[in-house]
Amino acid sequence: MSLELEQGAFWTILGPSGCGKSTMLRLVSDLVPAAAGEVSVLGKSTEEARLAREFAFVFQDATLLPWRTALKNVELPLEIGRRRNIKIPVSDRSPRELLALVGLQGREDALPRELSGGMRQRVAIARALVCQPKLLLMDEPFGALDEMTRDHLNLQLLQIWAETGVTILFVTHSIPEAVFLGQKVLMLGANPGRLREIVDIDIPSPRAIKVRDTQEFTRYTAHLRRLLEAD
Repeated sequence: MSLELEQGAFWTILGPSGCGKSTMLRLVSDLVPAAAGEVSVLGKSTEEARLAREFAFVFQDATLLPWRTALKNVELPLEIGRRRNIKIPVSDRSPRELLALVGLQGREDALPRELSGGMRQRVAIARALVCQPKLLLMDEPFGALDEMTRDHLNLQLLQIWAETGVTILFVTHSIPEAVFLGQKVLMLGANPGRLREIVDIDIPSPRAIKVRDTQEFTRYTAHLRRLLEAD
């Protein structure tokens, strides 16, 4: 697979189970080594990019420390950097401001058990942004949430992307979510894993949930569904 991703764009990744969507993010994030070929991030090797804190990862599970408040969870990467004497980038926004950015002002002192699933994911997003990454990797972060919460977080994520300018690579199994969020959809195929098509989503921003009722949106989802069914 040969692929170059435009910086500052919102990319969604779609494909059948087992096609390598999550593996792609793990290759980019230096969690697994490439068996062949080369992966570079912002002109650096994946290891160099990881050490420079060029990217951050948001998983399906928020992975918050249960004994730390929302604010303390967001501050954790900064604390680790100080303890290890590692120089890391720091967001222009404070951890408290990042919680406000994700809509959690007033919940800074809440423990994870006191927050809903959607709120915990918002804490995880704020934590990912605290080191001002240039690339945000998101592996089905809203997959376990109910539809209404998912819609709300989709809107918030688009706002965060617009305000921060971060490049986003977002894995999903949901065709509507891929179209709603993405400027471009990477459609992967399985057996073997490969890039089938890059679909440009020409829907104006800012986007609202009602765009899903338009013929244009339906055309995109129908095209992607045909690609999935043909694989």
